[in-house]
Amino acid sequence: MLDTNVVLDLWLFEDFRVAGLRAALETGHAQALVTAATLAELADVLQRPFAMSRKDNVSRVLAALHACSHRVPTPAPQSIRAPRCSDVDDQKFVDLAWSWPAGWLLSRDRAVLKLARTARLHGLRIGTPETWAAAQA
Repeated sequence: MLDTNVVLDLWLFEDFRVAGLRAALETGHAQALVTAATLAELADVLQRPFAMSRKDNVSRVLAALHACSHRVPTPAPQSIRAPRCSDVDDQKFVDLAWSWPAGWLLSRDRAVLKLARTARLHGLRIGTPETWAAAQA
């Protein structure tokens, strides 16, 4: 499970720190989950000036994510609620990772990362792409 900032690091900015994750996704060793809401947020972010200045990359970002993701329905409210994120815009990522057997939620957002301890008790790991890469070694 990838939040929007990690998707941008992977395919818009091509950040070298996420090269291992990008390789795992592109070779099928890892797969991202997406919903209509997560895709809508990405599409909105890609329309902002910082992304539009890299316009030739915008379609490549979407194509790359679609190629390595599995679209799932928006999770139904669970009997055991996911931890609440202080950033309401990021709650959709927490809910999705909590509801599906995602294993990992990768983010750089402090509000999401603060939920790592609580999520770990549920079997969900929340961390940065670098944390994920270190766990793979």
